[in-house]
Amino acid sequence: MSKRDYYEVLGVSRTVTEVELKIAFRKSAMQCHPDRHPGDKQAEARFKELNEAYQCLCDQQKRAAYDRFGHAAFEQGGGFGAGEGFGASMADIFEDLFGDVMGRRSRSGGRERGSDLRYNMEITLDEAYHGKAASLKIPTSATCEACSGTGAKKGSKPKTCTTCNGMGRVRAQQGFFAIERTCPTCQGRGETIENPCPACAGAGRKTIERSLSVNVPPGVEDGTRIRLAGEGEAGLRGGPSGDLYIFLSVKPHPFFQRDGADLYCRVPISMVRAALGGEITVHALDGSEVTLKIPEGAQSGRQLKAKGKGMPVLRGRDQGDLHVQISVETPQKLTKRQKELLAEFEEESSHDTHPEETGFFARMKDLFGG
Repeated sequence: MSKRDYYEVLGVSRTVTEVELKIAFRKSAMQCHPDRHPGDKQAEARFKELNEAYQCLCDQQKRAAYDRFGHAAFEQGGGFGAGEGFGASMADIFEDLFGDVMGRRSRSGGRERGSDLRYNMEITLDEAYHGKAASLKIPTSATCEACSGTGAKKGSKPKTCTTCNGMGRVRAQQGFFAIERTCPTCQGRGETIENPCPACAGAGRKTIERSLSVNVPPGVEDGTRIRLAGEGEAGLRGGPSGDLYIFLSVKPHPFFQRDGADLYCRVPISMVRAALGGEITVHALDGSEVTLKIPEGAQSGRQLKAKGKGMPVLRGRDQGDLHVQISVETPQKLTKRQKELLAEFEEESSHDTHPEETGFFARMKDLFGG
């Protein structure tokens, strides 16, 4: 089966320019791209036919040979067939069809997406509990009002780069090898500015200090990230703005330590209260007072729990718990009478009064003898 004329395949005349050729290929390739027609053998064959024709005609030497000899120029070992070059060109086709992918710079009109910005905010544990509405002042780049982000002086506009014809890339041919690189004239933007805007020096943006409001939701933790879409650095020459990321850090609290949604605190109590039992009252972050009962004979390290008095769960309805750890304080600076009373207490003590101490020394005696 004879091959169709490459110009007919692409639907262009023999006098087509390089730019017109590329536009025609993009338009046709988008309609029959295999990703849009999965499993369609006709679409895949049509796409391969378009790719073969374009790979030939976009190369000046191959196009000249084709114009003179037709398909016969590549027969008898000429080195170019329907399958060759197909895989290598897929990446270029994908980039041309779908533009800026995975952070690659877009060449459309010289516009570039602005950079993302980071802002570190420190809040208290109380603010993390209740949430906070904060006002920030961010030094950032904003679209230049004088040129509306084009970078060109008022009354003028950017022009298509004559070196790359707006493609942002130039190709150097060495035999059958082509080396493509960023256009040195426009730096890959596809446009040049002959009369730069004096307010922004042609960048299309300038540095300002901007005031923003941000809502910190209740329950945030240390390291939580808040994203404000479009509030980052302005794009170059009218490109889209980046995002602003606010990273939160929570200051240490004088009484509470946090573990997820739970709060922990250590409360010292007297030896007498630990021995006889009683009650203690602690304050929670919600402003309430929590009364906890201490059992008789409570030891240091004993934990008491106040359910639902911890931190709120971020974007949830659950609430953590407050864990209070008892620390029994040994009395200091005793009076003579106090010492006498303690001595009397010690004399009347039995093995049942201090079971942990008695058991410890008993086990040590059994282990080491004596």
